[in-house]
Amino acid sequence: MTVPEVGLVRMAQVAMEVAEATVPPYGSRFSKRLYTQPQLLAILCLMRFEGWTYREVHVRLGEHRELREALGLRQVPHWTTLQKFLARLREGVFQKALEQAATRLLPPGPSPSAPQPVVAADATGLRTSRASLYFVCRLRQLGVEHPRRAWLKHTILVDVHHQVILVQRVSLGPRADIPDLPPLVRQGRRMEPLGVVLSDAGFDSEGNHRYIREKMGAMSVIPPKRGRPMKEPRGFRGEMALCFPKEIYRLRALVETVISVIKRKLGDLVAGQSLRMQRKQALLLGLVYNLYRLKWCLFWPPHLWQRLSTPTAL
Repeated sequence: MTVPEVGLVRMAQVAMEVAEATVPPYGSRFSKRLYTQPQLLAILCLMRFEGWTYREVHVRLGEHRELREALGLRQVPHWTTLQKFLARLREGVFQKALEQAATRLLPPGPSPSAPQPVVAADATGLRTSRASLYFVCRLRQLGVEHPRRAWLKHTILVDVHHQVILVQRVSLGPRADIPDLPPLVRQGRRMEPLGVVLSDAGFDSEGNHRYIREKMGAMSVIPPKRGRPMKEPRGFRGEMALCFPKEIYRLRALVETVISVIKRKLGDLVAGQSLRMQRKQALLLGLVYNLYRLKWCLFWPPHLWQRLSTPTAL
């Protein structure tokens, strides 16, 4: 029998723990009760983590007894069961599971000596086609125009000190970043009090500054580079233009690190025949990233985890 990948069994255990706290065991009282909803959700997380297809999941689980034991499976589900479960799953479940994983990664409670949390927002594009860029360029050199497919825009809000995704949103690109910031901040505030909100110039608008400062009670740091140059500095954008806090803004680079880890470890392809399935595959990316972080945090020694859970003052 093939030896399972390093850490894959632990990943299955972490995924099962979060899934059991997110969804009920069965979706209907008429269920056949062959598998539970947490088991199927954990399998989908493993599929996204390893880049398996539905058919590969069926083969891998059949080969690895340790994975079946970690998931509590009596028999391996057919690949169509996973596909239909993902199609039936509501998008709000992914955000709920994301918050469950983030809660386990964040400190248990606010400390009087610790500074207020610093969060950062950013967006990236995800591929919806398996065709590589090299293949598309070669077709163009040969005079064959490859049909362009729409791409998805994945917007996330990250706690920069702990590098944990708090909120994620998926939309069809290209699209402006400005309308996405208020919903991200509003949902992120439900998980932890916000101290500073960082974002790049794509989110720059006077309305976003006012919403964060007046309604959320946090400090907004956004470079005023969008639109025409200001002749006379006014409002919060004028304040940013006159005295921009560069030291705090440097922490925004950590959200780029999170995006880099997601694309290098999990990939940037969201496969699916419909936009609805592609959106769910993109939402799985943020959830699996938090599970990946949670898996490694459980292996850290207590003194290191205590030090990482106490961010330094700005």
